[in-house]
Amino acid sequence: MKLQQLKYLLAIVDNGLNITAAAERLYTSQPGVSKQLKLLEEELGLQIFTRKGKSLGGVTDGGAKVIERARVIMQEVENIRNLASDYFGEEEGSLSIATTHTQARYVLPEIIGEFRARYPKITLNLHQGTSEQIADMVAANEIDFAIATGSQELFSDLILVPGYHWSRSIIVPKGHELATLDRKITLHDLARHPLVTYVFSFGGQSSLKRAFADEGLEPDVVFTARDADVIKTYVRMGLGVGIVAGMAADCADKKDLQVVEAEQLFPQSTTWIGFRKDAVLRRYMFDFLQLFAPHVTPNHVKEIRNARSQDDVDRLFADTDLPVRGGCVDGVTAAA
Repeated sequence: MKLQQLKYLLAIVDNGLNITAAAERLYTSQPGVSKQLKLLEEELGLQIFTRKGKSLGGVTDGGAKVIERARVIMQEVENIRNLASDYFGEEEGSLSIATTHTQARYVLPEIIGEFRARYPKITLNLHQGTSEQIADMVAANEIDFAIATGSQELFSDLILVPGYHWSRSIIVPKGHELATLDRKITLHDLARHPLVTYVFSFGGQSSLKRAFADEGLEPDVVFTARDADVIKTYVRMGLGVGIVAGMAADCADKKDLQVVEAEQLFPQSTTWIGFRKDAVLRRYMFDFLQLFAPHVTPNHVKEIRNARSQDDVDRLFADTDLPVRGGCVDGVTAAA
């Protein structure tokens, strides 16, 4: 059995059992991939895939177990390469991050700017998507770090380290009645208006909807988007009242929008950064982790690796005072 055969096997799986597509991804020939697959099955005495004529039809029960172990082996091969890279060309390599639009637009620019100043030879790849799309990238082993809020159930293969807290803000056109109240806004006030907010996760009930439900209210959500800037555009059009992450309340928006604080209406959210427990963090990866979450120390990383579950990791940071990221306050972007 050769590592090349396992690499070809995983490429076939990751390309929808299409051998031609796998060969193109590997920059090799389709007959060569087919030959190595045949040799692997013959050596194992096991049929990994079912056939439909000359095409692959599905994965056998035994094949599924082989594929699972092949992924572990190839991940360890990558870890060995990373270990070697720590000694040779440590400041060269790549870093792939998957996150949501809000993090990419309002949180990461300063962090990435500092990282680039330290490591100009590192290639950065930033992928944006919903929590579900980020989870797909994790499953395909395409990224080093995932950064998101909530949806922990989608990321059982990752260690999730808390980064910071944030609250929601309400944005309305200047002069809107919700911005002229002489008291704190309530959920009953919001329930009387059409709402524009983020796309809801498919997994579980959103904390926003749950807050309304606890008050016996049904929010009138008329438009959802992944992008806070898109939400603001439709608020400007008068489509509805916007509900966004606090850090998305940009100072530049003050020209025509007003921010109504909503900390008392919705539970505080926590954004985390996640990586595989079996991943070897190269020095520049650890530096990125610390730039995003300065409270994480080398000792924390050691303890994380010895943790048996996410609950152990949560307990490790239970007494940590996380920073709170906010939006624009009197022309200054707040990040307590």
